[in-house]
Amino acid sequence: MKNKSKRSWPTKVDDNFKPRISVMVPTYNESSIISFKLANLCRLVYPKDKMEIVVVDSNSSDNTAEIARQFSRKEPQVNIEVLVEKERRGKSHALNYALGHCKGDVIIVSDADCFWPSDILGKAMPFLADSTVGAIGGPKILLNSNQTWVTRMEERYLRSANDLRLGESKVGSTVFLEGGFSAFKKETFGRFDPYLTGSDDCGTVIQVVEKNLRTMLVKEGEFYSTFPVSLRGKLGIKLRRANQLVRVFARYLSLLVKGKVKTTKRTIVPNVFLYLISPISFAILIVLTVFMVLNFPFLLVLFALLLVPRIRFYFYEILESNILLLVATLGVVMDKRFSIWSQPEDRAWLTRETLSQFDLI
Repeated sequence: MKNKSKRSWPTKVDDNFKPRISVMVPTYNESSIISFKLANLCRLVYPKDKMEIVVVDSNSSDNTAEIARQFSRKEPQVNIEVLVEKERRGKSHALNYALGHCKGDVIIVSDADCFWPSDILGKAMPFLADSTVGAIGGPKILLNSNQTWVTRMEERYLRSANDLRLGESKVGSTVFLEGGFSAFKKETFGRFDPYLTGSDDCGTVIQVVEKNLRTMLVKEGEFYSTFPVSLRGKLGIKLRRANQLVRVFARYLSLLVKGKVKTTKRTIVPNVFLYLISPISFAILIVLTVFMVLNFPFLLVLFALLLVPRIRFYFYEILESNILLLVATLGVVMDKRFSIWSQPEDRAWLTRETLSQFDLI
């Protein structure tokens, strides 16, 4: 897929394509960064008469909504609407509430802790000009990639994952989108489903796939965010994500069995294997490995390969990912959901100085 990611795009890209867009920003207790987020969006180079920003607050216990309203009054040239839910029911519920207020032909979802380059819309929207494309997303770039060993490993993981998703996009369609920048043609989906998959981005992609339209990751849609600096914070985010993805690919498997997937089968099949079958195979291999080492101790010498940094990195990532997927699978069997989102520990790192350094505000 890394080699395929270097191919030219097999779709029409029209630089003059400038649809009406609605940028939805779901929030919960984001008083420390909401003004940064809105300042970032107000810098976007895009026709102001074709863009609206819809902040949907999920009944925060702080003054997030009021800060957003004050900001909107100071920037009258930008169409900013602030909505507040009466009760907190989760991100997908908030997005569906906001969806009824959106007037754009393209709906873009962006989390409050994700920041865009000012030219992102001008570069990314042309990929939606093709009638076969239903949604696009962008790769995540870490603002704190060198902060700890955890963030350094995540940055390496993201590089590999982005190559994979870009390659999938070039040969057909990817089945992943990030919450920092995911843009859907409004006509390609009905609503954000909080029950079937628990994932507002990847779950919504399923609706695009069912219409046999393409979903693509494009480098032009790259955005910036942070990542937890501790292993505990990382595992919390990864487990929640794994729980969602197991549900997502269980849904894809159902569509494959029913013959409802055509254009994206080439990329869905290996991902179904990776997320549903691989963790079970991994557990069996762990048991067999322990059995072999106990009976043939000399095999321990093979673990010397872990002294090679690259091998050690991939070994750790495979080990961690499959353990998380196994736990997530058990959670799905027990109907354990993570629909209510909470703030990760990295919010404090999002300061005016950091964002200014990367020319984001």
